[in-house]
Amino acid sequence: MYECKMLIGGKWVDADGGKTFETVNPATMEKLSKVPRAGKSDVDKAVSAARAAFPAWSKKTQAQRSAVLKGIAAKIRERAEELAMCDVMEHGTPYKDAIGVCMGAADKFEYNASIAQALMGTHIPMEEGKLSYFRREPFGVAALIIPWNLPVIMMAVKMSAVIAVGNTCVIKPPSTNSMTCLKMAEIIQSAGVPDGVFNVVTGGGEDVGRELCSHPGVDIIGFTGSSETGKNVLAYAANTVKKCVMELGGNNPVVIFPDANLDAAVAVLANRQFNNCGQHCSGPGRYYVHERVHDAFLEKFADFARKIKVGDPTEKDTFMGPAASEAHQRKVEKYISGAVREGASIYYAQEKTELHKKGCYVMPTIVSGCTHDMTIAREEVFGPVAVVIKYTDADDILALANDSEYGLCAHLWSSDIKNCLRLAGDLRVGSVFINCQTLTNEQSWGTSVKESGLGKEGGLLGLAEFTELKMVTIDYSIG
Repeated sequence: MYECKMLIGGKWVDADGGKTFETVNPATMEKLSKVPRAGKSDVDKAVSAARAAFPAWSKKTQAQRSAVLKGIAAKIRERAEELAMCDVMEHGTPYKDAIGVCMGAADKFEYNASIAQALMGTHIPMEEGKLSYFRREPFGVAALIIPWNLPVIMMAVKMSAVIAVGNTCVIKPPSTNSMTCLKMAEIIQSAGVPDGVFNVVTGGGEDVGRELCSHPGVDIIGFTGSSETGKNVLAYAANTVKKCVMELGGNNPVVIFPDANLDAAVAVLANRQFNNCGQHCSGPGRYYVHERVHDAFLEKFADFARKIKVGDPTEKDTFMGPAASEAHQRKVEKYISGAVREGASIYYAQEKTELHKKGCYVMPTIVSGCTHDMTIAREEVFGPVAVVIKYTDADDILALANDSEYGLCAHLWSSDIKNCLRLAGDLRVGSVFINCQTLTNEQSWGTSVKESGLGKEGGLLGLAEFTELKMVTIDYSIG
């Protein structure tokens, strides 16, 4: 079993209390690593280290900080195989996806290194003899709480933005993926990042997460996770009025209009539904399919699912690995069985083999005959399960799509672009994808709609979230 240590102030350390927990391989349930279980004193040390490093790091020129980030990107690419295999073993990410994720993580550091140099203040028009402007400044110490669904890329997204603009940070990895995040921290440290600029403390949300979010030495929080946990983060942060940048839950509506290109829709949507075992924030949540194309859509979707190889994530032709944990496997399968009890049908479900029964596998599943009010259509399933609802011309599809406590994103498929653009303006979501599913480094993802989050992540807007605008005003007519 691999023995892990935390990174605090540039040193690899055990938890003060000597407590540990274990991570497992979700494909086999074999124990992988022993990880420190941090407590309050460990969090205090990590925050102190980040605060101590902040003055020097924030005073570096943008070019100097960007050079460090570009060095991190180079190190991640150099050791991508090593990092990818940790992700394969601890998260169940298929090998070909894991390599791509590592390269994507390197791209995030490189992109933010470049774009940070374009983030500038603003001149404010004033009367003659006076000058006023906003200057951008880093907040200070950021607490970054990483989600378990895509740990490598999400650690890169958050950390690269935070340190690019001069903040320092304390990172709490997801418990299920702690070994992978600590390996990534080791690789990042090897790029010559000054001690204390980033620190990693491991443990559960109820102890480490709470301590970080309520810590008076933390200035801003970057969090991705469920809406319920996000509410707790806001409550912990309230006592010190910290800014929170949060991507929370989603149950993203997909509308398939009768004139949609079904082959193109299925190629994009089914890939997103089953990739990473359906554990994508931006993935389809519930499919509203017009009655005229409903049956054809189901069959095309099932045909895609039949061809998926679900299995050992170390094998290069595996498309889909296991769910990230046994707890999440049980949660997703409970949604499926609950839908059947409420009157839905299993249109297609791939059979499990003996290999699948050893691990946390949830097989590609299509649930049809769903209604808008069923539990599986109202809540965030976050798995390889397509929830299909038939609608007719008599239904108000906009009202159905908007009838959710979430507002992360929506997917529209139709050849009538004018109609889609009209709907895009009326949908209560942060992002709308029309005949596509594309997320690039330049796009700012996230929302402040309903219970799906606060602020943006990625792109120039995401970078700006981790800066404060300070106003400076001068009367230069007075000598």
